[in-house]
Amino acid sequence: MELEMIPCSGRQTLTDPAEPDLPLAEQTESFYSGALRRISRFMLAVAILAIVPLWIRYGPAVCLGFACGCGVAYLNFVWLKRVISGLADRITRTGDSRSGKGIVLRFLLRYALMGIAAYVIFTVSPASLYGLFAGLFLPVAAIACEAAYEVYVALVRGL
Repeated sequence: MELEMIPCSGRQTLTDPAEPDLPLAEQTESFYSGALRRISRFMLAVAILAIVPLWIRYGPAVCLGFACGCGVAYLNFVWLKRVISGLADRITRTGDSRSGKGIVLRFLLRYALMGIAAYVIFTVSPASLYGLFAGLFLPVAAIACEAAYEVYVALVRGL
């Protein structure tokens, strides 16, 4: 989708050619509301692009640990989004700030999953543990990619 600058009553707004009357504030809100979806995609892209160089440089054990760490990190990210969404829905729907037992259980299950994966990988191959820890930092790399993309859009497209 290519966006273009169109003058509008003495100011410039960034518009989608399909929706020329959409104000800049709504376009900005629409752009930033897609950040979580883009971060998920960046996570998948970084994980896939890093597998081959890791295999070549460090071998299959570290690469397998990295793949497991990426899987745990991605699953953790998805579950965290669901937990936050569930808590927000519960608070806004009922006006009650207490969380449900299921929501808290899923929140704690994320950390149990990371601990189990680290233990299993450590018992199988201690070298794979380094790869696991590197894979767990996948969201950090994806958020850095998202930040760079947002800076690019802000500078080039004017959002």
